[in-house]
Amino acid sequence: MQSSLTLPRAACIDIGSNTTRLLVAEPDPKRPGAVLEVASYRTFVRLTTADRRHGIPPQKAQAIADAVAEQAQAARAAGIAALRVVATAALRDAPDRDALITRLSAAAGVPVEILSGEEEARLAFSGATASLAADGVASVLVADVGGGSTELAWGAPGGTPTWWASLPIGSSALAEAHLHGDPPTAAELDAARAEAAAAIAAADCPAADVAWAVGGSATSLRRLCGAQLTAAAFDDALARTVASPADRAAFDLGLHVERVRLLPAGLLLLAEVARAAQCPLHVGCGGLREGVVLDLLAQVEYT
Repeated sequence: MQSSLTLPRAACIDIGSNTTRLLVAEPDPKRPGAVLEVASYRTFVRLTTADRRHGIPPQKAQAIADAVAEQAQAARAAGIAALRVVATAALRDAPDRDALITRLSAAAGVPVEILSGEEEARLAFSGATASLAADGVASVLVADVGGGSTELAWGAPGGTPTWWASLPIGSSALAEAHLHGDPPTAAELDAARAEAAAAIAAADCPAADVAWAVGGSATSLRRLCGAQLTAAAFDDALARTVASPADRAAFDLGLHVERVRLLPAGLLLLAEVARAAQCPLHVGCGGLREGVVLDLLAQVEYT
């Protein structure tokens, strides 16, 4: 059923390396370019680097298909006018991706699209900056740290990014490479920090007036240290996430245990983005899913 304001609703299901997420949203009448969340759902199905390189195990493929089917049903129950299902680095290079995409499309009832790195960066930039166009900010860097990749996009708020980079490193890949302890050791954290620093430095991103962090790691960080990510906030959040084994830390911090296992790697990547951008880093209220919904809503007429 549509809202009392008769605003159209649209939905995005985002199949990532760590989670499959649904966003149902409608235009925000008070903030042009922004959307209001109607419903959101998240299912953790972690795809490891080995899964993405050598084939996704049948039980994980089934879990993703089940999540997509459930979320598509929930989206339609919310009275949507359009649904788009997208996959990112989780499936981009998987050897069995075509068969899985066919299976997931049947579960969703619409074709599942694999986004290129450039399209993923554009959508994350749009979702994070569309409502900032009137705030007098000249340039924005958006960092979307996922499980299997990190997308960086730079440009004017509300427009199309004029620079972007898709890096084959994300929280899951970095954690698998270095963070083997529970909790990780200081030496493991140092090794992960060094790889994160090298990867972000190699991207050579332009300076910006402000930077926005989006994605699962950033959303979790908002709960730990607020909307602005200072160097002190990063240090405090990292210390809290590695102070005890993941199951205990998850209970203490009110986060999913799988998120806690990956959060140190996500923290290290975002800290390097903040250092490279040389500007304040804020947790964005929108990202890839919001960008997809904005694209869909632009094609839907008001009723």
